[in-house]
Amino acid sequence: MGKSTNVVWHEATITKFERHAQNGHGSCVLWFTGLSGSGKSTIANAVSNKLFQLRINEYVLDGDNIRHGLNKDLGFSDDDRTENIRRIGEVAKLFVDSGKVVTTAFISPFRSDRDQVRELFEKEEFIEVFVDCPLNECERRDPKQLYAKARRGEIKDFTGIDSPYEPPNHPEITIQSDKQSVEESVNQVLSYLQKKNII
Repeated sequence: MGKSTNVVWHEATITKFERHAQNGHGSCVLWFTGLSGSGKSTIANAVSNKLFQLRINEYVLDGDNIRHGLNKDLGFSDDDRTENIRRIGEVAKLFVDSGKVVTTAFISPFRSDRDQVRELFEKEEFIEVFVDCPLNECERRDPKQLYAKARRGEIKDFTGIDSPYEPPNHPEITIQSDKQSVEESVNQVLSYLQKKNII
């Protein structure tokens, strides 16, 4: 991707912190990462639903949904995966700047890509949520039958089978989705946000 020229960043008239004051809460990105079938989207949407009930300005960016629009031109090669995460990081930053708590649900298998997104944000605005679920449990669930297809060779470069997943070294939150209920997971995330005075 070439770098844009003749483009100058335009400072917003209303600052992020003014939005925080009006909203009565801070903003951040909850970056859910984990294997396919680990429960990322389910938990991310449940967190977002709870935030909505609490009248927190929130939004969910889901991996599959983004690939239907913004990133429909990308495949699943390592380079395309990296570009997929780069783009969604930039979109998430816009949401955080607008004063929202944005939850993202992406496999985002490479540490370097997630770390690059982290660099876009101010300290404590990027909250990495590792949805830790053993591969055999993800395969047992296999809600989209993707693992079965990958095992049969019908899907190439599938994370966890023939493409690596690099778990976070120091995530802000770790959810063991094979041992915790969705409700317990949601409460864990909300407790963290409250502890950090984001909500």
